[in-house]
Amino acid sequence: MTGHLSQTIAALATDLPLSHLKAWVTLLRTAETPDGVLPRLIESRPSASPQAIRLVDAWRRHAPEVSGSGVALALEAATRVHVTESARRPSVVVSGPTTEAVPVRLTVSAVTEIVRAAKESLLVVSYAAYGVHEVAEELAAAADRGVRVDLVLETAAEEGGTLRGPSSADAFRLLTGKATFWTWPPARRPQGAALHAKLLAADTTTVLLGSANLTTRALMSNIEIGVILRDPATVSRIVTHLRALMRPDVGLLVATDRPPFSR
Repeated sequence: MTGHLSQTIAALATDLPLSHLKAWVTLLRTAETPDGVLPRLIESRPSASPQAIRLVDAWRRHAPEVSGSGVALALEAATRVHVTESARRPSVVVSGPTTEAVPVRLTVSAVTEIVRAAKESLLVVSYAAYGVHEVAEELAAAADRGVRVDLVLETAAEEGGTLRGPSSADAFRLLTGKATFWTWPPARRPQGAALHAKLLAADTTTVLLGSANLTTRALMSNIEIGVILRDPATVSRIVTHLRALMRPDVGLLVATDRPPFSR
């Protein structure tokens, strides 16, 4: 019953370090049967002796007809799946105080990392946007290396939007001529509606979604929570939706050549 062996292999691919798994794959490729392979596995990685016993026991009891190369192939495949899924696993980011509840990263450091990782495009969407000179500098540096930078921002109430309070665009002036700014004109939205989304997407591979606006307080001192998604299929749908709103035939978002609240 190979199902028991496959379950064991899947569990080992999740539990063991990658270096252990690679070493065992190499050893298993030279084994014809379960007999005699256990001492070699344990000698290779003594700290994983219980897992080696589990693997060989499942192999011997439930699929002795499977060759060592077959077990190695299954273990290698399970490892590759686990590594891929781990790379796409969401991670939590926070602003303000941290706790020991879950491993988290600070929003401001996550933003910097995502901006620097972009190869082709950056899409920034925020309700409030002021301060954050360091982030603006990172965006400008990305633009200088050839990355397309689009900022979709809410406008101030006196300009027909819903943003009230500080709306200084000083930090974004250095992006003039390097980035494209987008607004949702009041005439094209339902009365009282706001551009309230907050996200940062690098290419179509990584996106930060959360409560934090593009402001110094939100990125550093407010209590804010977000999540980083690294699943290209999901990120692509988010980016494609927003870029569709920029299309002239849709006509909802309109490009400007400078920060929308700097006039």
